[in-house]
Amino acid sequence: MKPKKLLPIYIALITVLIISALLSLSLGAARLSVHQMISGIIGTKGFSYERTIMLSVRLPRLLSSILAGIGLSLAGVILQSVMGNELASPNTVGVSSGAGLAAVICLSLFPSLSHLLPIGAFFGALGTSILIMALSRIIGGGKATIILAGIALSSLFGASISFFSVLDTDVLASYSAFSVGGFSGVKMSDLTLPAILILICVFLAIALSKEIAILSLGDTIASGLGISPNKIRVISLMIASLSVASVISFSGLLGFVGLVVPHITRKLLGSELKYQLTAAPLVGASLVTLSDLAGRIIFAPSEISVGIIMAFIGAPFLFVLLLGRREKNNA
Repeated sequence: MKPKKLLPIYIALITVLIISALLSLSLGAARLSVHQMISGIIGTKGFSYERTIMLSVRLPRLLSSILAGIGLSLAGVILQSVMGNELASPNTVGVSSGAGLAAVICLSLFPSLSHLLPIGAFFGALGTSILIMALSRIIGGGKATIILAGIALSSLFGASISFFSVLDTDVLASYSAFSVGGFSGVKMSDLTLPAILILICVFLAIALSKEIAILSLGDTIASGLGISPNKIRVISLMIASLSVASVISFSGLLGFVGLVVPHITRKLLGSELKYQLTAAPLVGASLVTLSDLAGRIIFAPSEISVGIIMAFIGAPFLFVLLLGRREKNNA
């Protein structure tokens, strides 16, 4: 797709994200006008009603939604490209569960080191990614093996998370919300390190987009073009794992974002990886922000976790993808 045709799409995506952000700040159990939102953020009259809502609740949730959308969408694009499977995502290949298990172990064994949660989750996600790639090579059977291995590992990790949760009542108390995924109770201080790590992942992925794209041509061609396939594959998995782990550290096991967004991005901008890596974070940020908003206003003042909303979106989407693959195979 030519750059002249891409510009309007990028402008539209940025506009949608801005509108989504404004709606997220304005709507909820209590509706705020634009003036109230501005005074709540930059006002200097102490902790007024608007200031409390904006700084303690809505602004942290908005930033959480944007960061989660960026991190999971980026990881989804990388995993689908590196693994060569359009059904690959942090959830379907077990990366989220691996990061979640590492996070739960850290919370259970080292509760005083909760600020290092992204690091522990990163090693869990990276270990899972490498294990899945190794299993798929050992077992063979094509691209579907990756998904099947991921499902098996995800079930194993899910059972392990439940086991640690039962052993530690403190972990058990927060496990239900953690397993679904959501932003309730997230504070601004929780987002500093994840935000830095996610932005680093975005820049690294864009910088390596050419090398990652060449992997889809096969290891032989990649080697012929002077690229080390194994090196780029491991680096790519590290970037995706760090991105997922950063999100999990504050959102829990939020699902389907990394599966849905890459497909939407490909429909909008085509299959060129550099465009996917720049557009997917915008699409993901808007999708998660609007999903979180829907969860807050549908049954207000009660709240539905954003993870549940994403499941309602992602599950039918996955069925459509599977039906599409079936039609291609029968054609």
